[in-house]
Amino acid sequence: MASDTDTRRARVGRKAARRSFRRLKPLVLSRLAALILGVNLVALVALVAGILAITENRRGLVEAKIDSLTAQANLIHILILETAVSDTPRPAMDPRLAGDVMARLYVYDNYMPASTRAFIHDLDQRAVGDSLLIAGRVRVEQLAPPYEPTVWDRLLDGVDRLRERIGAMFLSEGELEARDRNLIDEVRFAQSEGEIVAGVRRGPDGARVVSVTVPIMPIQTVVGSVTYESYDLDALIAAERRAILPYLVFAAIVILASGLGLTIHIAGPVRRLAEAAREARLAGGRRVKMPDLGRRRDEIGDMGRAFSAMTEALYDRLDAIESFAADVSHEIKNPLTSIRSAAEVLPRATDDERRDRLIKVIQHDVNRLDRLITDISNASRLDAELARDKVDTVDLGALLTDLARIYEDREHARKVHLEVRAPSRAVQVMAHEGPLTRVFTNLIDNAVTFSPEGGTVTITVGRRIEAGRALAVVTVEDEGPGIPPDNLERIFERFYTQRPAGSAFGSHSGLGLAISRQIVEAHGGTLEAGNREPPATGARFTVTLPAGGR
Repeated sequence: MASDTDTRRARVGRKAARRSFRRLKPLVLSRLAALILGVNLVALVALVAGILAITENRRGLVEAKIDSLTAQANLIHILILETAVSDTPRPAMDPRLAGDVMARLYVYDNYMPASTRAFIHDLDQRAVGDSLLIAGRVRVEQLAPPYEPTVWDRLLDGVDRLRERIGAMFLSEGELEARDRNLIDEVRFAQSEGEIVAGVRRGPDGARVVSVTVPIMPIQTVVGSVTYESYDLDALIAAERRAILPYLVFAAIVILASGLGLTIHIAGPVRRLAEAAREARLAGGRRVKMPDLGRRRDEIGDMGRAFSAMTEALYDRLDAIESFAADVSHEIKNPLTSIRSAAEVLPRATDDERRDRLIKVIQHDVNRLDRLITDISNASRLDAELARDKVDTVDLGALLTDLARIYEDREHARKVHLEVRAPSRAVQVMAHEGPLTRVFTNLIDNAVTFSPEGGTVTITVGRRIEAGRALAVVTVEDEGPGIPPDNLERIFERFYTQRPAGSAFGSHSGLGLAISRQIVEAHGGTLEAGNREPPATGARFTVTLPAGGR
């Protein structure tokens, strides 16, 4: 039981993963996404390159500074060991002699640079030698007058603290530990561990100090320590920051150029499409040409082509509505004119026979008008019906067999026989069954109308493969006079009628074949008219639909 549950969970997980991949696939394979990511990565690479360069330079600068200070401290350490440290009765350092060693180095020889300072500490961490005091140099600092910090000062302090915290994120654990030490901590650690302590720490004024402390050890015994410091690291870092400015400028130029390029490449076409769509909305039916984005092969190009196709379809629909309205107006005027004429003559009719004939004309035209309005209403609702109706699997053979049986049972069939030829294997299509039934009803009704009494209407159902697609094909053939070659397309025009001799005038609206073609094309198929091959006579209508089913 548990294994079945785990299997189902695994199957559900795989399905969810596949759905997620299908959602992400268009984004992953998107040319527009690749362009945006690529442009931003260029700017990021430029910035990262500058940061890495300055970080590497700073690390090398600190290491070089520590090596130099270590060499200087070792030199002082050696001189003190030789002149100021005695071994009896136990190892000890003479503070006075140690101070003399520093004085000879930094006073008489003027050896120490102004940006450095050396200390000698005894075992109690007291400074017994200070190069700054021995050299007689005095550091003078101008104290700022007391004042209340302004908002700008607080903002700058906040920026400095933020920069300090960000910089701490890139420091190692040892560097963080060294930064938090002071001089006495460093001396105490070097003397207690007997190891050289080096690193960057903060001085009393907050400036960075590169410091090296070397324990003085004659024979595994610490008698003091030498500390050598340098104070020019902040100035060197400032120079390095100035050196990174070209990288930052380059990154800013890349970002601005990429932003401008994306604006021209993406925002510009989208704005033009929006303006064209707004103009089309306010144009009042006037055709507005959409921006030509056909050369683009990304999503913007797809959107431009979709906008163009949509507006063209909209304009075609508006033209069709306008043409349909004109045709409807023309067709309705004919029976109305006939009714008006009969109604005007009716009061002046002197005999009953003439009056009855005029009344029959009015009744006939009223029926014709009612039929015309009904067909026009059906045609105008066709698109909405196709959008609302459910698409289902339709067996064409069974559908046409039922229709043929219904026609043969009707009294007005005039003894016309309907023959359905369908294969044993069901020919199915995915379609709206109601509208598709109307198509075949119109075609069969048209074939029965033109067939002579005792004739046969042949309905053939089949399948064929065309361009790798499976198609369902239905042909409806009659034994009537056929269709003149010049009218093979005209018969699909709205309100076009051509009825055989003897049929009642006005009994057809001329919309049946036009509606049938519209329905078939809405299903992705075709409806074509032709004639049977000689010596046979009669018309042939061929309906082709994409084959399919569940």
